[in-house]
Amino acid sequence: MSAPVQSQQDVFAFLADPRTHEGRDVRRIDTHGAAVFLVGERVLKVKRAVRFPFLDYSTLEKRKTACEAELEVNRPFAPQIYRGVVAITKNDAGRLSLGGDGTPVEWALEMQRFDENATLDRLADDRKIDTKLADGLGRVVAAAHRKTPLADTEKWIAALGDYVEQNDEAFREWPALFPATEAKSFTEASRRLLKALQPLLRQRGTMGLIRRGHGDLHLGNIVLIDGKPVLFDAVEFDPVVASGDVFYDLAFLLMDLVERNLRPQANIVLNRYLTDTQRDDDLDALAALPFFMAMRAAIRAKVTAAKLVHADDAKKKGIEDSARAYFVLATTLIAPPKPMLIAVGGLSGTGKSVLARALAAHILPEPGAVVLRSDVMRKRLFDAAEADKLPQEAYKPEVSETIYNRLYEQAQRVLAAGHSAIVDAVFAKAEEREPVAELAKASSVPFHGFFLTADLETRIRRVGSRINDASDADAAVVRQQAEYDLGAMTWTPIDAAGTPEDTLARTRKALDQ
Repeated sequence: MSAPVQSQQDVFAFLADPRTHEGRDVRRIDTHGAAVFLVGERVLKVKRAVRFPFLDYSTLEKRKTACEAELEVNRPFAPQIYRGVVAITKNDAGRLSLGGDGTPVEWALEMQRFDENATLDRLADDRKIDTKLADGLGRVVAAAHRKTPLADTEKWIAALGDYVEQNDEAFREWPALFPATEAKSFTEASRRLLKALQPLLRQRGTMGLIRRGHGDLHLGNIVLIDGKPVLFDAVEFDPVVASGDVFYDLAFLLMDLVERNLRPQANIVLNRYLTDTQRDDDLDALAALPFFMAMRAAIRAKVTAAKLVHADDAKKKGIEDSARAYFVLATTLIAPPKPMLIAVGGLSGTGKSVLARALAAHILPEPGAVVLRSDVMRKRLFDAAEADKLPQEAYKPEVSETIYNRLYEQAQRVLAAGHSAIVDAVFAKAEEREPVAELAKASSVPFHGFFLTADLETRIRRVGSRINDASDADAAVVRQQAEYDLGAMTWTPIDAAGTPEDTLARTRKALDQ
């Protein structure tokens, strides 16, 4: 039975009344689909009695079901936030109460309140998403995706086609925001790419990588709680909208970071995600990332433009600028530049990995190069955590040969997917350096090899200061490496004895030459 609008207004007034909550102050937030009441550490979220093309909360039963669905979908992501579903009841005397014995007249999702200033969009505005937090983001999303259920691949692929056409329709509706020529080119590129990617997406489906994920994974739906990022407010109203390749889910977060000029953080998220999932097949899926990120940006442009219908005049220019920015980003993302292969070599303590991580964010396509690190590869080969120290036999020549071959193989897959790669290893021997250069030639991409140098004292000091790092090199290894015969060196030498910023600047200058 449908709850009348008036009864819902009575409920809203009841929940907004401090007397309902033992005199505590109540803050009310209204959205198109819900009324949210903040009371101390408690949050009560009531679905509005509305019906849209993408959701229907028009009856009491549907609102109850929606609350239960939101709880079920979000609890795996944020068990510390989502508490349960509570009834607002009315007794025979017409008195409303929370969880009372009367007849339910409304339902509310009960949540634990968090600091609204700790959502990552707010932190991004204040430039507080640092390297550590970005790395944590990659870890959290990778862990979340491992727990998400499988989704219907064909329904999602069909939905992607619908999204392409819906974007096109919206762009035509707002020609002043989205120029017709650029919009047409974007739609044509979207159709072409979706068709080309379908075999890959179906293959990903057979691998179990089309899942019901978060569905709305932008920075505003992630909050920092006890120093750790927590995902919340996942899509509950439509399982197809919430579904997709795990990369499509990740793409929203990456796009959001790039749009906010936080490309280094986006690159860290991507590389940490790839490292934590340990799925080599994800390297092939990088071919879909430009399309996925472009679709996320285009949908954001469309949704932002739609806000103009009900916006105050004072806010319209800001909304228009935002919609245009998302559109421009979408058109840029969907046509990525040609990839390149970079190799960063050097003896232990020269700062190879520090440089590789910093340089990756500056190498297109978005959101920067994939970093393939020999130290991490070796730990993975021995099924060890990154900071675990390996036994000496893990560094036998035959093991190192295996590691280099795997690095070459992974770099080839990244390049074949149209993405750039940075290979980070010692590369002390000519026979280790030559194959990576040949790989670039065979892949028809530009190659840049850099060999870092630093004095012995600096290198010893650096390896002695490492904490929780994948490298096992210590002072003894550094002294041993000082006796290496590096052979003929054709790579560009980089003086890395100074600060990491100096080394990055020298390397970028060499790249531009």
